[in-house]
Parts: sequence; C-alpha cells; structure tokens
Amino acid sequence: AFMQITYDYFVESRRKERLGRMFGQYIPAELVEKIDATGDELSLEGENKEMSVLFSDVRGFTTISESLEPTELTRFMNEFLTPITRIIHDNRGTIDKYMGDAVMAFWGAPISDEHHAQHALIAALEMVDAMQQVSADFAAKDWPPIKVGIGISSGPMNVGNMGSSFRMAYTVMGDVVNLGSRLEGQTKNYGADIIIAQETQAMVWGFTMRELDLIRVKGKHVPITIYEPLGKTESISEEFSQQIDDYHEALAQYRNQEFQTAKATFERLHAAEPSVLYELYLERIAD
Repeated sequence: AFMQITYDYFVESRRKERLGRMFGQYIPAELVEKIDATGDELSLEGENKEMSVLFSDVRGFTTISESLEPTELTRFMNEFLTPITRIIHDNRGTIDKYMGDAVMAFWGAPISDEHHAQHALIAALEMVDAMQQVSADFAAKDWPPIKVGIGISSGPMNVGNMGSSFRMAYTVMGDVVNLGSRLEGQTKNYGADIIIAQETQAMVWGFTMRELDLIRVKGKHVPITIYEPLGKTESISEEFSQQIDDYHEALAQYRNQEFQTAKATFERLHAAEPSVLYELYLERIAD
C-alpha cells in the first residue's frame, strides 16, 4: 500500500510539473492547479476552436520611449505590463505574447470558456481603467501618461503549439486573429479606447455599445460592423445615454443620405463634446 501511495504521489507530482512546464508561462498558477484538480487532459496539439483574441497597444509609444533612459524605459514598461497581465489572468485569459509595448491574449484555450467574449471585454474595460490609475502614478515620477488602444474579435481560430524545431509557442492563428489586430490599429482613427467586431458584440451582454462603422475586411465580400464598448450599462449616465442615442440617429440619417439633417446632429454633438468620431463623419458628409 505504501508503495502504491508513493507511486501515485510520484505520478501526480510528475503530472503537475508537466502541466506547469506546458502552461505555466501562459496562464496563472491557480489555473494550472485547477486543471490539475479536475484531472482534465490538456493538449498543445493544434485544434480549431471558437475563441476570442485581444490586442492591446500603447498610443504614441515611440515618442514615449525616446523621452526615457533605457533603464527608466524598462521600469516604465514593467509598471504598465504588470497590471495588464494581472487583469488578463484574473479574467481567465491566456497571454500569447508581449511585443514591445503590445500585448496579445486569447480566451477559450487551453481551458474551454463558453463566455470567452464576455471575459475578454471585461478585461479590456478593466485595462483602460487601470491605465488611468497607472498614468496618475506616472505623473508623480515625471513620466508621460499612458493610453492603450484595444481590439477584440471572436470566432473560429487555430490554437496550438506552433513554431519551428528551434522555438515553439502556444498561439492562435487565422483570419479572426488578424481582424483583432486590425481593429486595435483602427482605435486611433475613431478616437476609441476599444473596438470590437460584430461577432464579439453578439456574444456579450450588459454593456452599452456605440456602433462605429462598416468596414471591409480582407478576404470577405460583406462589410462587417464594428463597435465601441462604452462601459457597463448600469454605470452609463442618462445624459451620456441620450448622447449615444442622438449619435445613432445621426448615423442612420447619414446612411440614408439625409446629409443636411445628419450634419446638423453631428455638429450639435461635436459642439457639446468634441470627438474624433463626429469629426470623421462631418468630413465624410463634406466630401
């Protein structure tokens, strides 16, 4: 019996060690523990799954990096990447990679998550809030404030250990992933902190959204609708809610080619609260 217990313990330790080695760098330790407790077998083999991917990038990072000494820059990056990583982990996300100031993460693997889009969006909104706090702390050190742009898309993607015989990485690939990266790149054009694809928007609940635009995606004939999540619906003020309704009305007028009416509404909104988005539509109407 003692031999059996020792053997079981040995097998269990080996399993935990293997799980830790496989996933420890991607997901938080407590999730590795959880996987171990459920006894679920996880695989690094490639598979196609419904998931969500998130890309986040710091606005104007090149300018920031040029204004700091190399050692200061390292500290600066650690101080904003640490809270971002913690938020992703707290919301069941898997870190894919860090690319300088940018972070890529996904939801739905290695642990299945039927609410992957909801968790990705909660993480994104928390990241935007956290950066306001970080900026306040940075001001005390005479460091520049920090703003992130975030893109999220959801749908089928390939996930698994991919790479070469020299270096493997647990990552996601596919059109849905490329779209997430493109949406992040669009945030500054629309003056939005977060932009999500229509598939993500259809999977989440409890948030107030602003419809931004219809965009053409490489390889797709039908344009897709993109949205800006503005926060949890219960925390949106009545005044702001009215402003969003007015904007949607102006957008409908613009699409119906009622340009004069749309122009008047956009101008009124822009005068009350200047926005890159209103400017964009006013420029299109002028064209």
